[in-house]
Amino acid sequence: MGGKYIVLLLVPVFFLAPLTANPALTTTTTCHRQIRVLKATLSPQDSSNMELFFFISSGSSSSSKKGVHANGKTDGKVVEAAAGDGPVLVELFSSQGCATSPAAELLLSRLGRGNFQLDTPFIVLAYHVDYWDYMGWKDPYGSSLSTVRQKAYVEALRLDTMFTPQVVVQGRAQCVGNDEDTLLSTISSAPRFPAPSFQANFQRPTSESLQVTLTGALRSKVDNNGVNVMVALYENGLVNDCPAGENRGKVLSNDFVVRKLEKLCTVKDISTKKTVSGTATFTLWDGFNSDRCALAVFVQNSSHQILGSQKFELPNDL
Repeated sequence: MGGKYIVLLLVPVFFLAPLTANPALTTTTTCHRQIRVLKATLSPQDSSNMELFFFISSGSSSSSKKGVHANGKTDGKVVEAAAGDGPVLVELFSSQGCATSPAAELLLSRLGRGNFQLDTPFIVLAYHVDYWDYMGWKDPYGSSLSTVRQKAYVEALRLDTMFTPQVVVQGRAQCVGNDEDTLLSTISSAPRFPAPSFQANFQRPTSESLQVTLTGALRSKVDNNGVNVMVALYENGLVNDCPAGENRGKVLSNDFVVRKLEKLCTVKDISTKKTVSGTATFTLWDGFNSDRCALAVFVQNSSHQILGSQKFELPNDL
């Protein structure tokens, strides 16, 4: 069995002194709850390499600075989004099991409502990770796929740790999710790219699924290294009580929560005007309401940098 395998293990640790002596162990002082990353290379019998990463958490969750917490069928409806200078993609990694994430969620909700005077257009997405679920409250929107996505950014940005709340802007810069000044300046200074010129055709093949077909140009030249065109279905206005964990007794409000993320297609070596087409199908959740949902499309290269993004509101009668 060939190839490279990544295994993620979340292990609560109650004593750390023996670990810190290991030269393969790196640590960060970003927050009181530190995530230490241990990397070991194994040699299976088939001589292929296996990399094993241990993400180990310990201690208090509160931050000493900005509050970082480490780790039936319908007819098709066609929607066209305006083309032009593309928005900046702002991705929050958060958890209802993190005491410092609600402040970041509120900040991103205010950002989405237009409470800040920014000249830069943007799209906000919030991914709920699952690596704090063991601490007493299982995030109802948490996903291992969100954790994997955050880990990819940690590696691409050459960071030492995963933490919540974290914001990644255009796949190129990151900051603590509740650091308002740094967040706004990072968005304002982010590079921008032409927005794709997709048209979206929405259908409901079944009552439990949503299908979107996107056709248009990426409006950015793509070389042989290729890009992935990703489609995120997200939901606003989510409110729930939290009876346990670090946010025990609080009412939590979440917007821009990514409920589903699919790859539309992979594109290589095309011009800015060449037409691209693909279809993504989403399995819907109980209580799906199109009035609270929207779609974000973004182009991402192999270095995880965002090269263009576009947003679609869902038809009201979908």
